[in-house]
Amino acid sequence: MSEKIVIVGANHAGTACINQILTLNPEADVTVFDKNSNVSFLGCGMALWIGNQISTGDGLFYDDKEHLESIGAKINLESEIKEIDYESKIVKYTDKNGNSGEANYDKLVLATGSTPIWPPIPGLDLDYIQKAKEYQDAAKAVDELENDDSIKKVTVVGAGYIGAELAEAFALRGKEVTLIDALDRILGTHYDRDFSDVMAKRLQDNGIKIQLGEKVERFEGETRVKAVVTDKGRYETDLVMFCIGFRPNNQLAKDHLKLFKNGAIEVDLHQQTSDPSVYAIGDCATVYDNSIGQTSYIALATNAVRSGLIAGSNICGKAVESNGVQGSSGLNLYGLKMVGTGQTVETAAGYGIEALATDLTDSQKPAFMDEVGANPEVKIRIVYRKDNHEVIGAQLMSEYDMSGVIHMLSLAIQEKVTIERLALLDIFFMPHFNQPYNYITKAALKATFE
Repeated sequence: MSEKIVIVGANHAGTACINQILTLNPEADVTVFDKNSNVSFLGCGMALWIGNQISTGDGLFYDDKEHLESIGAKINLESEIKEIDYESKIVKYTDKNGNSGEANYDKLVLATGSTPIWPPIPGLDLDYIQKAKEYQDAAKAVDELENDDSIKKVTVVGAGYIGAELAEAFALRGKEVTLIDALDRILGTHYDRDFSDVMAKRLQDNGIKIQLGEKVERFEGETRVKAVVTDKGRYETDLVMFCIGFRPNNQLAKDHLKLFKNGAIEVDLHQQTSDPSVYAIGDCATVYDNSIGQTSYIALATNAVRSGLIAGSNICGKAVESNGVQGSSGLNLYGLKMVGTGQTVETAAGYGIEALATDLTDSQKPAFMDEVGANPEVKIRIVYRKDNHEVIGAQLMSEYDMSGVIHMLSLAIQEKVTIERLALLDIFFMPHFNQPYNYITKAALKATFE
């Protein structure tokens, strides 16, 4: 008789885990619960929909209930887990009709994700202040933009990836956009200032007002928000998108499982928790960050998917360990593309790591290729440890799509490649693609001369 596997959450991690289990063992007994009405929403496409760069949100799902059921999973949507009896291995839930039920498990997978940080700021409960997380959040914003002509001014609170992308999206809709953040620059945890300041200027050049180093104190309005008040100013607004970050959703785990310092569920390299019968995956769980050599928390869809694959494999008896992560990510705003992996010089210092950086700006292809077509500049920074010269981070910026380079540099971090070894990496040359001395090679060589 097959083990009973219960998965709580049908998000990126949960969906990957379901598919992995039923691919490895089509006869597995898999029951899934999710409080949402859909599965596998690609939140990264939210800004594209809001900005009318895609016409509908229907394509922002890469799996669905029907497919998961067709491969053997029992899917319970709009069902909320009320309690987990870990000793008896019972999950207690309420379904979409309000009926209570129980499900036994041999193995439990928690894919409960993360929740938007929602601090007790006066007025945060006013109408037209929205979160940026679920499909419903995006659908509501699109509906308001298309059906409420009174929306002229939009304020985005939080200038990380999501906030910056939303600022562009609303501006593309012709709105007057103000982007506010408590830090002194945008994208502050992802890029060093030499990169983030260039992106900030790109946003400003396209009409977005950026207010940095300002902490929101309250929102004004009777029933609907009318203004955002910070410690430095007051900004009239018709709509607010509040996206200052996420915290792991540990409500079902916090009284039983070991937690990380930020509340994430601690897992080993097999995604197993402090309870051997319980696995945790995705944004609710920790990761091992190779760039700092320790457990960390990095909420990314790519990390979530890999964790689901790892947990699914181990549940089926196929021993798989995580390789760790580097936190690779990227964005494209107004044609300016930025990608990064690992640590910046600033974030490394926060972990007590003294880091050096080598910088280079160069054209993607040889100069004579200017006659053939576009040959944009690429700016690269490679971050490496001062003590042993191991690469621990990289950032690139260009109007050219050089995003594939970050995968290689991510692998360099994972494999503890030194800047000296990177300088001698075997990189092919063809004028249509790059230079005889690639910008990666040049940047690494520059570091060896310093």
